Order: sequence, then C-alpha cells, then structure tokens
Amino acid sequence: MLATANQSAANRSGAPARIAATYEGPLSLMGAPLRFSRNSEIYGEEEPAEFFYQVISGAVRSYRMLDDGRRQITAFYLPGDIFGVEAGDVHLSSAEAIADAHILVVKRSAVLKRAEHEKDLARQLWTLTVRELRRVQEHSLVLIKSAEERVAGFLLEMAGRGTGGTTVELPMSRQDIADYLGLTIETVSRTFTQLVQSGAIALESSRRIMFRNRAALSRLNA
Repeated sequence: MLATANQSAANRSGAPARIAATYEGPLSLMGAPLRFSRNSEIYGEEEPAEFFYQVISGAVRSYRMLDDGRRQITAFYLPGDIFGVEAGDVHLSSAEAIADAHILVVKRSAVLKRAEHEKDLARQLWTLTVRELRRVQEHSLVLIKSAEERVAGFLLEMAGRGTGGTTVELPMSRQDIADYLGLTIETVSRTFTQLVQSGAIALESSRRIMFRNRAALSRLNA
C-alpha cells in the first residue's frame, strides 16, 4: 500500500517521491509527506519494513490481532513521534491513522545508508530502537496492574507527551484505550467515572480530560 502511495506521489509531481518535508523532525528526514484518512492502514503486520514514518499531525495506533480475534493496541504515536522502526525486515504490528493524519514517509534504506557515514544519525537510530524496546517492556508491566492503576497511568502518560498543562485532549476512542490497556470498554468507562467521583479528574468532554488532583493519579500509578 505504501509503495503505491509513494508511486502516486511521484506520478503527480513528475519526480521521485523524495521531497523536502515541511516538518523538521529529530532525524531531519527527507521523504514524502502523505495524508491518511481516519482508520486507513499505513502498513500491515508481516509486511516488509521498507519505510520509517513520522507523525506531522494527527495520531496513529499500532496493533496486533490475537488468535481469538481480539485487537491488542501496542502503541499510540502523536505529532513528532517516529514509528515503523523495526529490528528485523518486517513489521511486527499493523499501523492505522486514528484520525486524519499527515505522515512523513522516508525510505528506510536511504536513512540506513546515511547512517553509515553520519554518527549522529546512527546514534539517533539506535536511541529510537532502544526506546521502542523499552516501550514494549513498560507496556507489558502495565497489563498486570489494576484497572484504576492502568487508566491513571495512561492519562499521565498522555499528559506527559502533550503540553504538560492541566488538561489533555485524547485523540483515541474509549475502545482504543481499552484495547491498549487490556480492558473492556465497559471497565474503562466505569474507571473514568470512578476517577471523576474521587475528584482526580473532570471530563470536559468525552475526550478532553482536566486534571483536578494529579497527585492522586500519581499515587495510583506508583
């Protein structure tokens, strides 16, 4: 699918689909900024890992389908995040746009070739790989906590990746949160209600959360 998207971009411009991105990322990537509509697939599990990706706007979820048909979301990627970084040659999960997203797509082989001669780039790639491994390890530890601890930790994680203010706007649905935390959507909704009743948070809307007692959330996440 991505190869098709890149070929389409090349055909429209009359040149190879490697254009200067309008977004400055930590790797200063050169690639094709492409748009993906809500719920559209960016890449699939077991597909060749031929590209790196960076979120310019919108949000992305990566997930795997379990043998029993359930979906397990493994990560959320927000503006500035780089994803699709694999240790091997294929993707271990699928990735979809949560909402309309603008994604920078860069050829993996081109980045690796540059990294052979640019130590800073090689170091950044190594850091990204280690970060992904750490994220997987930390997420596995989340799944042994109580529902209240999982939801509190998730809200603090999203706040930490945002502006750091007293409110957080969640781009993902309650079902997405449930599939990320290994809970049912009913349990997630009930836990949100419990956190509201305890005075830890307030719901300004279904996706806009105000922190009223961050210390209480932090104690739950300890």
